[in-house]
Amino acid sequence: MFGLLFFILFTPGISEFICTSSDLEMSYTFCDSTAHDFMFNLTPCSTMNKSPWKAALTWIPRSDIHFLKIVFSVWYDGAKALLWKELLCSGADDEYSVCGMLKGETLVSAFDIKGSRTTFPKGNYTVIVQGFSDDSENNMHICLNFTMIVKQDAF
Repeated sequence: MFGLLFFILFTPGISEFICTSSDLEMSYTFCDSTAHDFMFNLTPCSTMNKSPWKAALTWIPRSDIHFLKIVFSVWYDGAKALLWKELLCSGADDEYSVCGMLKGETLVSAFDIKGSRTTFPKGNYTVIVQGFSDDSENNMHICLNFTMIVKQDAF
């Protein structure tokens, strides 16, 4: 079962349904109360398929991006399972297209989400994705709160 995950410029604070299949449900909300110009596509809407997820992102940042630190926090059935931080833009020799963007410019990017593509155990996942404009993690560019419900074990 292949599904398409799509969202763009939704009302802040409202949980938006992303996709559903026999084994997966996903939704998201922004962490703050400000509307964002944002679009995200993901296929397939399944945890059973072992191929990488294909993602496409369109985003219009609300401020210049000279520094960007991404923080992923993952909870599984209420327990913290992963904290991962990655510096994407430092202002020198940056390799990502988002680096150096000015407020109001449009980022369009396509990428695979591979990870280890391990099998997700059945349960409820919360994934918080935060983008900060400083190393101290005080000034946020964007924050998304994803909910992922894996309905069945893969084995």
